[in-house]
Amino acid sequence: MEILFLGTGAGVPAKSRNVTSIALKLLAERNSIWLFDCGEATQQQILHTTLKPRKIDKIFITHLHGDHIFGLPGLISSRSFQGGESPLTIYGPKGIKNFILTSLKVSGTNLKFQLKFNEIDEPGVVFEDSQFKVSCLPLEHGIESFGYRIEESDHQGSLQVEKLKESGIPFGPLYGKLKNGETITLSDGRSFNGLDYIGETQKGRVVAILGDTKMTRNSRILAKNADVLVHESTFEGSDQKMARDYNHSTNVDAASVAKAANVKQLFLTHISARYLGKDVIALEKEAKQYFKQTKVAKDFEEYNIPLSK
Repeated sequence: MEILFLGTGAGVPAKSRNVTSIALKLLAERNSIWLFDCGEATQQQILHTTLKPRKIDKIFITHLHGDHIFGLPGLISSRSFQGGESPLTIYGPKGIKNFILTSLKVSGTNLKFQLKFNEIDEPGVVFEDSQFKVSCLPLEHGIESFGYRIEESDHQGSLQVEKLKESGIPFGPLYGKLKNGETITLSDGRSFNGLDYIGETQKGRVVAILGDTKMTRNSRILAKNADVLVHESTFEGSDQKMARDYNHSTNVDAASVAKAANVKQLFLTHISARYLGKDVIALEKEAKQYFKQTKVAKDFEEYNIPLSK
């Protein structure tokens, strides 16, 4: 599981930062990519990466401001031209379906794949299968805005092959039965319980990706004990009043949420174009005073999210 930042800027594109889009790469887990928001020119950003649009099978939209959705019509259209035939599901606030279908209709775009929509009626679980659960809660941004919590199921412990060899169990189909927790009996009458040869279960990873918001209790709920929290940081700490007036967060707000929620790693994104060079370094440095494991995300940076040991 890796997280790739395709756009980390706020409001309008800048030379060093495009507007918001984040890819959660689940290639090893399910051979797919989940996109969170899709600002203008997201497909252009993808061209600078190894991502394949046809692998994107879910897009989660936090809110309907243009810098988070204006890239959708182009990406959806291009996915069809680039061999995408599997269904694509889009999750988001009410209105996202109308925006996309209107754009496709006006432009005369015909898709080669099924486009599905899951407009959020109420907070809670929006997707769940045997591997992952995605839930959402409303944030505070002056427009309907959501944060998403992605929870991975626990991983079964690995089969302890060396221990099997020491017990004299021959390699072969019996290993598969033991890995499934079954009990086997050898020709000499000895029985072995598979559960005795499986390592400790590894806890699944948790990622919280929040939409634009000012400080709110739901941010802490979504981020509780997360391995990674992605939080907007439109302003620096001294611009607290401006952040409140525009329903945004500061770097200090984000760090405070991370600390209160006991997360392992905080990534600051949605950075205002006013912050360049040394100003960005200062943003990170100030946030680290409140939460040490903080990093300002940059476009095209990718981070592996390891399993807990």
